[in-house]
Amino acid sequence: MNKTAQSVWDNCLSFIKDNIQDQAYKTWFEPIKSVELTDNALYIQVPSKFFYEWLEEHYVKLLKVALTKELGKNAKLLYKIKMENTYGNKQPFTEQLPSANRSPMKPQNVDAPLKNLDPELKNPFVIPGIRNLKIESQLNANYSFDNFLEGDSNRLARSAGMAVANKPGGTSFNPLLIFGGVGLGKTHLAHAIGVEIKDKYPEKTVLYISAEIFTQQYIDSVKKNNRNDFIHFYQLIDVLIIDDVQFLSGKSGTQDVFFHIFNYLHQNGKQVILTSDKAPVDMQDIEQRLLSRFKWGLSAELHQPDYETRISILKNILYRDGVEMPDEIIEYVARNIKSNVRELEGAIISLIAQSSFNKKEVTIELAKSVVEKFVKNVKREISIDYIQKIVSDYFQLDVET
Repeated sequence: MNKTAQSVWDNCLSFIKDNIQDQAYKTWFEPIKSVELTDNALYIQVPSKFFYEWLEEHYVKLLKVALTKELGKNAKLLYKIKMENTYGNKQPFTEQLPSANRSPMKPQNVDAPLKNLDPELKNPFVIPGIRNLKIESQLNANYSFDNFLEGDSNRLARSAGMAVANKPGGTSFNPLLIFGGVGLGKTHLAHAIGVEIKDKYPEKTVLYISAEIFTQQYIDSVKKNNRNDFIHFYQLIDVLIIDDVQFLSGKSGTQDVFFHIFNYLHQNGKQVILTSDKAPVDMQDIEQRLLSRFKWGLSAELHQPDYETRISILKNILYRDGVEMPDEIIEYVARNIKSNVRELEGAIISLIAQSSFNKKEVTIELAKSVVEKFVKNVKREISIDYIQKIVSDYFQLDVET
């Protein structure tokens, strides 16, 4: 019986399937099509350059064993990638790439018109080259657990974040969804988890990205016909942190692709961390299948910080910047800015700036003027002078008369 490309590849797949996990087989081998068999060379078609590179990096030895069993020790494997031509002729063209199975291994030029080729790997961050893929984490090292102070308002979320950082993908907190109002530290905590994981597990690939940028990347991938590259890129991530996931609301296409990425990561023991301004039950226009997955792990709420926590936050900022400030000033700021950590930090930084740059002594009066810029309806001290001023302004009278 004569061998065909399909029969050879079917036998290879049977061998491969017995030697890898089902999910890996479905993701990386089911999409492959056999194309041609010439002597001892098998041509297969893969969906993208990125797909080809992943196979070469992770499954080349397995492919070599499988192919040798079928075609002998001189077997060769070559890839064909069907790509859309965006220049003039609308017909797709095929780009041929060699496999590391060939002998000997030499640098190869791609046999295709140069104008049709993108010199950069089509992943969302447009990282040059497909041989040395480097994924920048996009993490802010200034956001750490050391400067995310614990209090009753954030203890659950912070503790869960520490547990995830110690064992990413290995706790029941997967996904970990951190939610709460504006300025309560969701983004800070998400970065802190990522930074801690990179410190403990430098070999892990961690990526922080906002849902808005994720959505734009997906839209761009659809426009450029490289949706598969987009998906495969995100399947590489060990710890995926998506900020403001509520931004996916009403975006059915982005929700669909994120659903499949989420499933792949979760099934393969990867960690997913999400932040949102509301709990899953309160999210609008998010598909039910996604909401159900958000609830698989832990949803931890960040509340408004209590008075003691606000004092600690202010003192920590002053200590970090090497600035001394009277307790009465710190207490005044903490009493009057209650709802938002970001505003709390902004007020104390403004006071530090006034003191440092304008050479002003930090007084209660200065603190009041700064706080008023952050909080409406700050309680004023009701004095005789204050009453006289209000009355005279109303009746348009001169206080002195």
